[in-house]
This record gives sequence, C-alpha cells and structure tokens, in this order.
Amino acid sequence: MLNIKQAKEYIKDSVKLYLKKDEDGEYRIPVVRQRPIFLLGAPGIGKTAVMEQIAQELGIALVSYSMTHHTRQSALGLPFIAHKEYDGLSYDVSEYTMSEIIASVYDVMKESGIREGILFLDEINCVSETLAPSMLQFLQYKVFGRHRVPDGWVIVTAGNPPEYNKSVREFDVVTLDRMKILEVEADYGVWKEYARDRNLHTAILNYLDLKKEDFYQVETTVRGKNYITARGWEDLSEMILLSEEEGMKVEETLVEQYLRNPRVVKEFTAYYDLYQKYKRDYRVEEILSGKSTAGVGEKARKADFDERLSLMGMLIDHVQRDIRENIEKLDYLSGVLVHMKALRNAAQETQDSAVERIRDLLIRQIEGRQQGMEALRKAGSLSDREKRKQRRILRFLQECEKQLRLSDVPDGDAAVRLLKTRYDEEAASYRQETEEVGKKLHYLFEFVEDAFGSGNEMLILLTECTVNQDSAKFISLYGCEDYQRHHEEMMVSERSDMLMQQIDLVL
Repeated sequence: MLNIKQAKEYIKDSVKLYLKKDEDGEYRIPVVRQRPIFLLGAPGIGKTAVMEQIAQELGIALVSYSMTHHTRQSALGLPFIAHKEYDGLSYDVSEYTMSEIIASVYDVMKESGIREGILFLDEINCVSETLAPSMLQFLQYKVFGRHRVPDGWVIVTAGNPPEYNKSVREFDVVTLDRMKILEVEADYGVWKEYARDRNLHTAILNYLDLKKEDFYQVETTVRGKNYITARGWEDLSEMILLSEEEGMKVEETLVEQYLRNPRVVKEFTAYYDLYQKYKRDYRVEEILSGKSTAGVGEKARKADFDERLSLMGMLIDHVQRDIRENIEKLDYLSGVLVHMKALRNAAQETQDSAVERIRDLLIRQIEGRQQGMEALRKAGSLSDREKRKQRRILRFLQECEKQLRLSDVPDGDAAVRLLKTRYDEEAASYRQETEEVGKKLHYLFEFVEDAFGSGNEMLILLTECTVNQDSAKFISLYGCEDYQRHHEEMMVSERSDMLMQQIDLVL
C-alpha cells in the first residue's frame, strides 16, 4: 500500500520510461507493452490532483475523463452508414465516428502543440454495463472502437474499491493482468505538504495536527454513510477563507456541507472558534514585528500543548506565506530579466528606428507569452503557481509597451533606460520586501526562543523551515543566523521522532 506521494513518483517514473525513445525516435517500450497504470484508492484522496502535478512537472499534456459520465456511444463513437464497393457490388456498411475521448486527445495536441501526454480515466471500474466489454480491448491495445490513442500518450486509470462505491465492477484476472496496479491510502503527512503549498486555512491544518484520525474517514452507520475526505477539507478551506474576507461567520451549517460526520463537524467548529480566540489573544502581527509584550510570551509558555501547537501553526503559516510570495516575486523578476536582456541587445544591434524595433520586440514577447500560456492551459499542464508567474510577467511587458508607446524617447538606448528604470523599481521593491520577511523570520525565532527555549516548539519551527521548499530556498539565498544557530544545536531528525511520540501520548 502506497501513499499518494509515493504513487505520484512511481507514475511519474513510469511515464518517463514509457516515453523514452531510441536513436531512431522509436519508443523503447513498444506501445502494446506499455501497460496502463491503475490507481486504486478511496475517493477524495487526491488522485486527479496528482495527475495534474505529474503533467506539469514533465511538461506534457493531460486529458482527464470520468468514465461514469460515458455511455457506449460517447466512448466508442456513434454508428453511421458508409457506402462501399466490394468485387463490383455496392454495400451499406456500419462504421463508427471517432470516440469523444480519442478526439479530445487530438484536439489538445492540435491546440497546444504538445504531442505527448497522459490520458487519465477516472472511475474506470464503474463503467456502464454496455461499455464494460470494450474496456479489455482498450486496456490492451489503447483502442476505443476503431480509433487508437495516439502514440506518446500514456494511459493512467483510477478507481475506488468496492466498499466505497456500489457501482464498482470487479475486473477479471485477464483485465488485471494487463495493468500496473497501485493501491493507495490516505496519508495526512503527505497531504499536509500539498495543503501548505495550496494555502489551505491554518485552522484546518492545526486541527488535523491535533486529530490526525479525522483527516479521512468513511464509515457506515444506522443513518447512512459518514465520510470525511481530503477533497472535503480543501473545499471547506476555500469557503472559510472567502467567508472571512466577507466578514461572514463560520458555523456548523457551513462546515457540515463539506464534512459529513456530526462529531467532527462539532469538534472542528468548536476548534475554529478557539483558533479565532488564540488569534485575538496572541496578536500574531505584533509578535512578528517584534512588538509583543512580555505577557504574551508568558501566556504562551503556560499554555496547554494544543494551544501552543495552534500558536506555532499560526506564526509559521503567516511567515511562510510571506516567504512564498517573496520567492514567487523572485521567480517573476528572473523571468522579466530575460526579456530585458533581449531588449538591450536589440538596442545595441542597430541605431535605425531602434525605438520602434524595441517596441516591436516587446509586442512579439507579449504575444509569445500569451500563446505559450494558452498552449499550456489547453494541455492541462499549467500549475496555479506558474500561471501567477506568467501573468505577472505578461502584465509587466504590457505596461512597458504602453509606457514606450506613450513616451517620447529619442533612441534605442534611451528606450532601454526607460524600461530598465521600471525594472529597477520592481527589483528595489523586492529587496525591501526581502528585508522585511527576513525580520519577521528573526522575530519568529526570537519569540519562540524567549517563550519556549529549545523545546519542542523550536523543533517544530526548524523542521518546517527545513522541509518547506520556499523557506529552505529563502534561507539558502539570504541566510538566517537564528536558523543556523538553532539547527546546529539540535539533532533534528532524532528529535522529530521523539516529538511525534509525545504528541501521540498527549492525544
């Protein structure tokens, strides 16, 4: 049994191997020997999200379908009458239009320009009775009806075990023998990494840190099914964040729409109210600006374990959000710098109509960015983070083009200086923000050291700074004396196990 992170790496490696070619451009593993991958696991554990991540990381396309939505006609194509001649005689012959699924693959290749990808078919073991006989042919030969999945497209399927879905049809041995089967289970530790990257509400992560058993549950009661899934927590997080923006109260009525377990609904709602109280009492912004009073540290020191854990979650989440924004801005500025260098080179190459040449180049850069983004979007391989970066670069280039169009600069050098001034302003703003984030990180360490010394809270902070990619990158680029000093004092890997044991004992 694998967790979803392990399954992701296995699928990613399999796709790489399936797409590996020889010197003649032929796939090393023949298409007929490329077994489809079957991801078997409970609903809502992130199977679809993982496929999106794999496509984004490999730079290939993704086409996703839920097989429960398909009839035999939509999957295999509709019949039509074709007129043919055999041995001088005319006949009416039944043929089939192209499968909607296969057509979608060709559409994505045409629109994105990406020729390789993943065809992901979810709930494949819940297909309709009329479609079931065709699945064996598809899994073995990559054929729906009379039309084959294009070469370069790897088939990944997913389904739920029978205990979660009454519509499940168990595959026979002949079908199973043609697939690579991965059984996946819910794992909170793995999901937490994903949740932090997606900016899920801190109250949810803090609650689940205290009650990991509430992360994923499916049980049958006298009143029906009670269930909590990773998908439910993620959707609830989005609604809570939006409710807070609008000043709306978060009550059980909202929570129970996403968590279908009465006990967990009551306990999480009560914890959320307590979380808001902690937020008011401790004044996180004051702590991270170095303005907290001695009373706050004393209150934290005397607090119960769950209160201290919640406080640490609030503080770390606040700083890591700022760090994430800082690193994203650095990536954006690095992307803009490539364009700035191209514009500078264009100004140096010629003096004739250099201003117009630079503006034309800017327009081509803008169009290229737009086309590239649209291609990745259509291919399903544009992550939210990459989308934000590309949009920021695009806005910068568009503003530069407008500024150049409205200005009256005499030559190419002056035009480049004008645009460089704009870039320098952005870079100066970034440096200032970096300094402010560094101070927040320092004040965070200072508060934790003052309130808790080198206890478990310091270990939590060090661990989060180490395992979080953005935090680790920020510290690597700009340093953090507090982190280095405490990291050297502690044997992080050994004490992590001790901390987990203590948490389990408390709970």
